[in-house]
Amino acid sequence: MSSFPTAQTAADLLARLRQRRPRVHCLMNTVVQKFTADGITAIGGIPSMTSSEEEIESFVSTVDALTINLGTLDAARRKVIRMAVEIANAHGKPWIVDPVHCDYSPSRLDFAHELIALRPTIVRGNLAEIAIIGDVGTALRIQTGPEDLLQNTHTKAKISNGHPWMAKVTGTGCLSGGIIAAFMAVESDAILAAAAALTVTGVSAELAAIHARGPGSFEAAFLDTLYAIEPSDILSLARIAHHEN
Repeated sequence: MSSFPTAQTAADLLARLRQRRPRVHCLMNTVVQKFTADGITAIGGIPSMTSSEEEIESFVSTVDALTINLGTLDAARRKVIRMAVEIANAHGKPWIVDPVHCDYSPSRLDFAHELIALRPTIVRGNLAEIAIIGDVGTALRIQTGPEDLLQNTHTKAKISNGHPWMAKVTGTGCLSGGIIAAFMAVESDAILAAAAALTVTGVSAELAAIHARGPGSFEAAFLDTLYAIEPSDILSLARIAHHEN
């Protein structure tokens, strides 16, 4: 049975991540690749981004975690994603899938269901995406929004940190998937890892907003804060609670 995530857990995992510097491979929305890579690097991880069919086995077999984002999806990317999942499962690598805009496209929804049947560690989406996805099997289910809701078989948690400007910068949600993957690389309990990642990103957003004037300056301040955030910030500002359906 999972332990319940706490501010102390999040602070401890942040310190562990920075010490270990896990490698995260990202099959990512092409619109936000740089922002995602910068954010993973800022928090203490090492990102890789290739979607080359010739290289994917070498990369995925040696990284610590995999994040898959369906944001810009075509036939070539579907093929590489299938390959990456097979490799990750064969090597026991944790992986997260973000079924971006699966509520817009029946074929995208079918592909998301195909991936979920392959037993990801985590499925993360917004309210509309999670609602249409339905059952996620054994995966940790994360519904993001003004409050992030996390649920597995035993535990339900709510993260209330964040700032409205996160919704005004393209890619903050995609980046959170990459940061969750980095935390999964240092903590095998998915709900502890994901809660820590979402708490760190949410607290970073709150602190960044203090120094920003709007979405443009917020983006830069957010990356700066991911780099500079301390465990003490998490302990003083984290808002983690139980939630009910």
